[in-house]
Amino acid sequence: MIEITGKTGLICLLGSPVEHSISPQMHNEAFKQLGLDYKYLAFDVNEKTLKEAVCGLKALGAKGFNLTMPNKNLMCELVDELSVEAKMIGAVNTVLNDNGKLIGYCTDGVGYMQAVKQAGHNIIGKKMTMIGAGGASTAICVQAALDGVSEIDLFSRKRSFVERTEKLVKDINNNTNCKINFYDLADNDRLRQSLKESTILINGTPVGMAPNIESSVISDLTMLHKDLIVSDLIYNPMETKLLRDAKSVGCSTFNGLYMLLYQGAEAFRIWTGKDMPVEHIRKMYFDK
Repeated sequence: MIEITGKTGLICLLGSPVEHSISPQMHNEAFKQLGLDYKYLAFDVNEKTLKEAVCGLKALGAKGFNLTMPNKNLMCELVDELSVEAKMIGAVNTVLNDNGKLIGYCTDGVGYMQAVKQAGHNIIGKKMTMIGAGGASTAICVQAALDGVSEIDLFSRKRSFVERTEKLVKDINNNTNCKINFYDLADNDRLRQSLKESTILINGTPVGMAPNIESSVISDLTMLHKDLIVSDLIYNPMETKLLRDAKSVGCSTFNGLYMLLYQGAEAFRIWTGKDMPVEHIRKMYFDK
């Protein structure tokens, strides 16, 4: 039985579609475990209705909310203040209502970097190769740079997100101690050299996602080496062709499932000031 009092606080997810989201189960279970009087709901809200929804939530005194596609970029224009990483990324996935002041954050990068640690790796002070320049890739590059990764080679089709990616590269190079380079994914020689020098390869593209599970961003397995960590943000399927191939040459691998958990945990901390009981949540919803 769900208990709601006159003091119950509202936290929610705004996106379209949202029916598939695990966030309501995850956050409501965490509230229950810690005895917090909040409820988390998901609302189907798109770019056309986002501004009205945000105004309504602010008027209602909602504690905060998450954003998923297609609302992350537009939300930057609707908050009163942006965190450092959200400003650099140009996207918001978490908003805190601080007594009427809306503060926007992006927790995707924090979630990924925590997932790296959970997988047993340390990439601080080392070089990484990122394939893809979409929203999640951008968030990870920014957070990795802020956390102390020494160098990033970012590969993407030059026709995709060019203006935004060039701004990202400039911002990271000017505002962090990390050096980031932007290359065309079609440049196989450059990619081969990058992987030779890198500690970790991250696939931030949808290549290999169901139903196209036999596709991979790396077709030449001689580019991979056994000391390379290979990470795929995809978790459907749980093991992509890229991860299977990487395992076959001795690479350590992990998927994007725990990034989802830890980005949610960071949002939870922003709203409540408390740590999500991640071990409990992981066992309930992720380790299946």
